[in-house]
Amino acid sequence: MTDKEVGIDAYRQELNVVLQSKVEEFHMLGYDRVTEQEIWTCLKSKKWKRLPEEIKIHQLVNDVLTLSTSDYMTYLTMQAYKAPLSSFEEYENK
Repeated sequence: MTDKEVGIDAYRQELNVVLQSKVEEFHMLGYDRVTEQEIWTCLKSKKWKRLPEEIKIHQLVNDVLTLSTSDYMTYLTMQAYKAPLSSFEEYENK
């Protein structure tokens, strides 16, 4: 884990309220399976991949609040493409 990742993870507790708000927003829009952890992981891999050395909490809050459903769904789609084919075997057997 890099120093920047450790820095971002240090803000996790402080961002819990904002993350929960984003989860509730997605649930109201019909994305019922979204969790705080999935949003956190999405933000870490998309928006927070290249952060400046000094990051302020208000910038992180803004990133959480401005995450759109289309950005999130694009992230999930890309993760599905990267997943090994064996993870899809359960669907073939149904």
